[in-house]
Amino acid sequence: MHASSRSIDTNQSGTHEDLTRRVARALEHPLRKPVAEHTQAAFREAGAWLADRPEMPLILDAGCGVGLSTRRLAASFPDHAVIGVDRSRDRLSREHGPLSDNALLIRADLVDFWRLALRDGWQPARHYLLYPNPYPKSAHLKMRWQGHPVLPVILALGGHLELRSNWRLYVEEFALAVAQATGHEAQVVIHEPNGHPLTPFEQKYHVSGQSLWKLAVALPHDPDLVAGEGGA
Repeated sequence: MHASSRSIDTNQSGTHEDLTRRVARALEHPLRKPVAEHTQAAFREAGAWLADRPEMPLILDAGCGVGLSTRRLAASFPDHAVIGVDRSRDRLSREHGPLSDNALLIRADLVDFWRLALRDGWQPARHYLLYPNPYPKSAHLKMRWQGHPVLPVILALGGHLELRSNWRLYVEEFALAVAQATGHEAQVVIHEPNGHPLTPFEQKYHVSGQSLWKLAVALPHDPDLVAGEGGA
């Protein structure tokens, strides 16, 4: 099998010089925008589905795209409840086989969904961020998860958090943001799919000969990381 995939084109030579300030701002000034109604409805649907599986630890597949990763995670962790969230109806509607009973795909705004999950006390056992849009231009740092105001919410949910990307700098920045916000060190390592890619992007990048990078860190559930959410 042969595939061709362009490498990341960026005007950054190293981690972004404004990252520390962006993380500090996110910690001091949490998001206050109203949650979209369609995401509130989607979250209620997901909550009802999860309530029917009270003995199953939760796995969040954040930005699941076409849902192939959600299906594969559900197969790898049959005793877990796996929820894949993506904002695109088109991506979620693509045919990749039936969903198992322990998997659910939800269309929602991920930023709002994370906030609702934290407010409702969700504590995922595992949390995946698989090949997020890199936004490689220096001016777009605030659109990467490590530079986004929602970062403290992502980290406050806790659990085994895993990020994968074909852009090493993205993963290195995220590791720095995790350390700054939580004090937990996360090592950036090369990732080898070993014939079992979780996403179509992972497969495409690997077959194209690109290096894949991974960060994994175990975080406590810590609502106090988000100002105003402590005790929620």
